[in-house]
Amino acid sequence: MEQKELKLGFRDISHKNKNLTIHKAVSEPRFNEKTVLVTSTWDYVDLWLKRAGKHDARFFWNQAHSFYDATQLLPKTSAPLTAYYCFLNATKALLLTKGLQFSDQHGVSGFTIGGQTSLSNEKVKFKAGGILPALCNHLGESANGEVYTLKDLLYNLPNIHRAFDLTYSADTELFIPIFNPKIVRSQTTHESWFCAELTDKFANQHSINKLPNGFERESSVSDKWIIRASNRFDWRPTQKAASLLRYKNYHKGLRKHLYYINGASRLWYIKRGGNTPGIIPRSSMTITFAAMHKLSEMSRYTPDKLSKHFDCQHNWLLSEFISSATAQFIDEISSELTGHEFMLPGRN
Repeated sequence: MEQKELKLGFRDISHKNKNLTIHKAVSEPRFNEKTVLVTSTWDYVDLWLKRAGKHDARFFWNQAHSFYDATQLLPKTSAPLTAYYCFLNATKALLLTKGLQFSDQHGVSGFTIGGQTSLSNEKVKFKAGGILPALCNHLGESANGEVYTLKDLLYNLPNIHRAFDLTYSADTELFIPIFNPKIVRSQTTHESWFCAELTDKFANQHSINKLPNGFERESSVSDKWIIRASNRFDWRPTQKAASLLRYKNYHKGLRKHLYYINGASRLWYIKRGGNTPGIIPRSSMTITFAAMHKLSEMSRYTPDKLSKHFDCQHNWLLSEFISSATAQFIDEISSELTGHEFMLPGRN
């Protein structure tokens, strides 16, 4: 195995007796910490906030938990309202924990065009100030009045992408599954970079051609389809703290292209690049927040119009989003808030 690694020209980076890899948290991942095994992050984050003395954040976190519980009991036409307030309060808990300034405005609004019941006619606007823009700023995104369709927002979420593909089969697949994502180091220099493997139907040049700018095939490997980031950073084993800080900065840029699905195993994806219509360069957290806000507006003010969406071809897509978005969003916010990764017991 050692001889094969020498031939490839790079090797794994071992950190805390594990290969250095990507992390669910974007801004402050705790690479030194073990994965937290929990069936639900609610109680863990509550205790974490209590220990940290974040009493205001803890209040909003527990409010979010109450809205989450209520969402599980409501029908699909009512659930978006409580789901959105779950997101809103969980985001407030995050912003307060990070010491970030934000106004009480939600920072997002929606409107409808045309008379036909269509997800493309449901519009969502990212405003310049408020809670959603504060989350955008925290994640390194803009919020300057951009307008998206509800269809495109749902298109850009990996946790419902299968449902989207089956609903809108003519649209291009956006997410390419990646396996064994890790950070490797040159055998001869301190240069280090991200790489991962493509398998099954994605292990081909067609997938390579769809990669976003800054990613390419690892040319030194011929028997596997390994992709790598062209951007590099320095990892020096004798300077662990400084190397880890450099990796954190590198990782934040990397995560703009990498998404995961919350579940019993680690499922990571890279979003395709190119000029495909409908691609939104945002975190799934901000996209989910905005999409649920639009549905919550309809649930509150025009429930009859929301009900009509469940009479259309996209009813299953909407149902899947409402069912899965809350658990996905809370897992992402929990990691972002604490810097920890969470998995169900039985995983590591």
